[in-house]
Amino acid sequence: MKAVYIFCLMLWVFCSCQEQPSRPVKEPTESELKKSLEKTNRYLINEEEEEIDNYVRRHQLEMISTGTGLRYQIVEGGQGALIQQGQTVMMAYVLYDLTGDVVYSSDTEGLMKFVVGRSEGPSGLDEALRHLHNGDRAWVIVPSHLGYGILGDQKEIPSRATLIYSLKITKVE
Repeated sequence: MKAVYIFCLMLWVFCSCQEQPSRPVKEPTESELKKSLEKTNRYLINEEEEEIDNYVRRHQLEMISTGTGLRYQIVEGGQGALIQQGQTVMMAYVLYDLTGDVVYSSDTEGLMKFVVGRSEGPSGLDEALRHLHNGDRAWVIVPSHLGYGILGDQKEIPSRATLIYSLKITKVE
């Protein structure tokens, strides 16, 4: 009986060690990959929008939304014409993440200098400045796709971070 048991065990080990023929793996088509990527992007954008909505509700903000996903609220009005392409803007700011943690601030980094339409900064900040005047104090919420995207800024801003600016325009040239 013991011999039969050992024989069966050895037969099982021998058979399980044999290489099984692999089935060919079907590679997805370019169209299938594109649809999958679009679906994932839609999911991530909707998830971020929900997080922004929750932030706005919690802080009782009355934001104006643009078609790009940018949101802003002018807390204190300034004067003069709207900021235009090519103008240099100096601003005091505090940059927060959605948890309320300070990421950057003009208190430690100095005033921010931003040339509208020509700066390397987030496109969402560029868009927001075009809705403001000299002297305005505003809240601006920049979704990740208008901020630093999937890479972050390689310093303090992580991947896919929503940016929240509290800013005051101090000078427009």
